[in-house]
Amino acid sequence: MRELADRPEEVPAVFAERFNSGDAAALAQVYEDGAVLVEQPGTPVTGPDLLAANGRLQSLGVPIAVRPRHVYRNGDLALLIVDWVIEGTDRDGGAVHVEGTATDVARRGSDGRWRYVIDNPFGPRSQQVAAEAAAEPAS
Repeated sequence: MRELADRPEEVPAVFAERFNSGDAAALAQVYEDGAVLVEQPGTPVTGPDLLAANGRLQSLGVPIAVRPRHVYRNGDLALLIVDWVIEGTDRDGGAVHVEGTATDVARRGSDGRWRYVIDNPFGPRSQQVAAEAAAEPAS
């Protein structure tokens, strides 16, 4: 299995490899302690809830593919814009298709390795969806 990232550009590939391995503990290492995952618009989770959110997707047994679009680095921080898709057949034979464009923040730790601090898998779409939902009148 790939080591943790030496450069911010490598973080998405490390994430994908560890996600696809099915090893939840290995995937957890891609995150800083106290990292935030925006599971749904307006719903950031941390700690055990972050691990559970990733675990639900990993349990489908469908691989993720990532394609970094942009990486902007400032010292020990980096903003990553990453297109991703989880597509295939789950363990029960059902079709799975989930995709997004993540807006993520990674930080270089004292060990020189880069890890996610904020993982926002649906990126700007999350905010748009949240705004549209808030604007809809109640029935």
